[in-house]
Amino acid sequence: MKFKDMPYERVDFAQAEKEMKELMAAFDQASDGEGQFEVHKKFYELTDRIDTLMTIAMIRFSGNTADEFYTAEEEYYDKESPAYRNLLLEYSKKLYHSPYRPYLQSVIGPVAFKNMELDQKAMDEKLIPLMQEENTLTTEYEKLIAGAKILFDGKELNLSLMRPYLTGQDRGVREDAWKAVTVFFKENKEKLDEIYDKLVKNRTQQARTMGYENYLELGYYRMNRNCYGKEEVEAFRGQVKEYLVPFAEKLHQRRRERLGLDHLMYYDESVYFPNGNPAPIGTPEEILASGQKMYSELSPETKEFFDFMQENELFDVLGRKNKRTGGYMTYLPLYHSPFIFANFNGTSGDVDVITHECGHAFQGFLSGKDPIREHSDITMETAETYSMSMEFFAEKWIPLFFGDRAQDYVEMHLEDAVMFIPYGCMVDEFQHIVYENPDLTPAERNAAWRKLEKEYKPHLDYGDNQYLEEGGYWQRQHHIYSSPLYYIDYCLAQTCALQFKVKMDADFEGAWKSYLKLCRLSASDFFTNMIKEVGLDSPFEKGCLKNIVEKLEKYVN
Repeated sequence: MKFKDMPYERVDFAQAEKEMKELMAAFDQASDGEGQFEVHKKFYELTDRIDTLMTIAMIRFSGNTADEFYTAEEEYYDKESPAYRNLLLEYSKKLYHSPYRPYLQSVIGPVAFKNMELDQKAMDEKLIPLMQEENTLTTEYEKLIAGAKILFDGKELNLSLMRPYLTGQDRGVREDAWKAVTVFFKENKEKLDEIYDKLVKNRTQQARTMGYENYLELGYYRMNRNCYGKEEVEAFRGQVKEYLVPFAEKLHQRRRERLGLDHLMYYDESVYFPNGNPAPIGTPEEILASGQKMYSELSPETKEFFDFMQENELFDVLGRKNKRTGGYMTYLPLYHSPFIFANFNGTSGDVDVITHECGHAFQGFLSGKDPIREHSDITMETAETYSMSMEFFAEKWIPLFFGDRAQDYVEMHLEDAVMFIPYGCMVDEFQHIVYENPDLTPAERNAAWRKLEKEYKPHLDYGDNQYLEEGGYWQRQHHIYSSPLYYIDYCLAQTCALQFKVKMDADFEGAWKSYLKLCRLSASDFFTNMIKEVGLDSPFEKGCLKNIVEKLEKYVN
């Protein structure tokens, strides 16, 4: 079914609670594991319907954050969804403590039961008012950022539409564009600080209500970190500082020389070539058509996937006013349909949508066929491995999108992939500092960010941009506000994707078979087990990043 034709009605949570209670009663009355699983299949039907309606509302609100109807729906779900989540927890406890658990676990899998354990540690009915407030605050932030109105080049632009100017060929224009964007953040600094201060205190209160010292423990549970913890993440960041930061700095110096500059400034940060970054050729429709050709040639599975996406109009990729910034892939379980949301703006990021977000969507398309819903409940570092790896598998078809600048894009993409990891680790370490010290003032938080920038990105020079020099850049990163602790996942995934890059350059078909196997494994096993099963090293293993850097050195040389 086409997305525009998918019917929507507000979820009646009172009715949902009634149906859920009936399911729980039937579950208790079942006389064996087989009977309980039959009830569990009805649970799938109920939650598929509810999740689909909530997702439709979220997508349509994202498409126009000024739409009064879907704004009201978003506010309704912000208020009601925590109680619904608590209801799901009440049901999952019955599975977890079932006398027939061995049978249920043999059908659903051990990962699902580990996740149920984490859910129980992450949620309690007494948190509902705090979670409602948290939802309201994150929506307030998203609306504030989406509603940015920046006067530039004789136009009124939002943050997404400023991107071409921020990465353009003309250095003077880039500097002016960055200053214009900075003005928006400076003008809204107090509000941004106020929202984040409230979020940190809210999340800290949630954690302490659950008996935890700070939000980090609660946040790790909520991120379903089911096979590693804070110590492993800290060790990974240590590897990044030791091996990847020096390598990334080499790439920045290589970029500086290529640009013909004596010194890199902050407004040069995302620019790779003196004639500007390679931009995709053709209209958005032509970019999508090139994507269809690429996926039709990559494999029978990807052809089926992309044809389905196009036929059912499951892309919303055109940038416009009041549209939420950024991009995402989500899933509509009732229709077994992935959905891709993005903001095309004429930059290479438009092609990243066809590769990165389609990597998410392809895996969702495959796993959506599995009747065991829990097998689709992948953790975020696994999800990002699918998307970031697909970016590299697409390299063979990059000429379709960039013409005679295809090789420029391939070089830029590899350099950007490497240079991203230090930034992503910086975002993660910043959040650890903030939640371990929830009483930091806005100025102290900014100082912590600026200190981390000097460790992870020592080349960075903000010149006379006082707002950024004082540590304000992090307020652009919406994950810090809306998805706490969701960023190290990108770094772990990029580490896996770089390994796929090395593999595919040696044996493309073999690497693709490994990737396809990983997609199909989905959430049937733990991340650290699955990547080993498909022939990758765990990012947490000592020496993993050292080995990657050694293998990538040849690309630089």
